[in-house]
Amino acid sequence: MARRKCTSVGKQGAALSVTFLLLGNLAFSPAMCMAGALDDLHHFVEQFQSASGTFEQTVTAPSGKTTKSSGSFVFARPGKFRWTYQKPYQQVLVADGKTLTVYDQDLNQATVRQLHDALGSTPAAILFGDNRLESNFDLKEIAPHDGLEWVEATPKTHDTTFQTIDIGFRASDLAAMAIRDALGQSTMLTFSNIVHNGQVGADTFHFVAPKGADVLNN
Repeated sequence: MARRKCTSVGKQGAALSVTFLLLGNLAFSPAMCMAGALDDLHHFVEQFQSASGTFEQTVTAPSGKTTKSSGSFVFARPGKFRWTYQKPYQQVLVADGKTLTVYDQDLNQATVRQLHDALGSTPAAILFGDNRLESNFDLKEIAPHDGLEWVEATPKTHDTTFQTIDIGFRASDLAAMAIRDALGQSTMLTFSNIVHNGQVGADTFHFVAPKGADVLNN
């Protein structure tokens, strides 16, 4: 069972809270406790089989220079998603459960690779993968900040470019991801307008290359 956060009830209550953190088997009154960020993450992965929404992305280089972009997303578990950058450039990432296609409109070029090789221990595996998070990540709750409850996910494999991936929740709903890579670059994603378990068209995750596009298979 994931850790739960409880309101302060004095020294005795604090001792019980510590025991609960260690053993995970004490029951508290629902009026006194609320789900923690780990509970929120597992609920998001296990209960929401599809979702759609919008995002804003800020990438900060080690030099401090920032690059902003925005767009929309839709996914259906496991491994199907369409992630569309709309501003300031247009690019789309489409996964059909087996392959991942990255299409750059400016270059009119599509790159196709096996989805299993592309996901691994990546942020996409958390957002769009199955519910076996602990197979690829060490998960722990970290201190709340920016009005959100957070879970830190550290990849278990050493061949990934990602150092840590923090997932933020507001009122038990996905709100943000903060990603740090091995080169010192950080990426902040904020999510909005999320609709859970809505209907998704059958062709949403099928990519058709535009006429004249270069298609590269990796």
